[in-house]
Amino acid sequence: MRSTTRTTTAASLTALAALALVGVQAGAAHAATSATSATCTTANTKLTVTEVSRPVNHLLLKATNTGTATCDAYYAPLLRAGADAQAPLAWFEDSKPQAVVTLKPGESAYAGIATYSPDGEGGATEKTLGVFFTDRNAGGTGKEKTLNLPNGGVFFNSAAAVTYWQDNAADALTW
Repeated sequence: MRSTTRTTTAASLTALAALALVGVQAGAAHAATSATSATCTTANTKLTVTEVSRPVNHLLLKATNTGTATCDAYYAPLLRAGADAQAPLAWFEDSKPQAVVTLKPGESAYAGIATYSPDGEGGATEKTLGVFFTDRNAGGTGKEKTLNLPNGGVFFNSAAAVTYWQDNAADALTW
């Protein structure tokens, strides 16, 4: 009985050590990828904004890496609804993904934009959307890209908010 316990314990420790080594190697690989990735900016991506049929009162922002290197889409975009906006749209904190969205050349990231809610206050129809990317410290980076909004303008009120970058459109439109 005692030798069975020792054998089982030794096998368990060996398996645990192997899993730990795999975890360390995976962490090192992620660190190597992060070290070679640039931050996504308006200079190395193409941005588009489209109206979606569901959910109502939503837009979809798509950023496609047009550069030759991998880039990281950190946090959420800083969005300015209209030329006179005083502050960026709020971020849906519950939409924070488990990892930074990393884009190889040609790949896209998505952010869902809720434009208004009956619970919001005020509001106006805006014709443009100013977009900044964020860096790893959540600060704005690069130059602002101004996009024309669909249908000649979209109504925004105080409840407008944007998701964190997602690796697919369905997740971006969940909030």
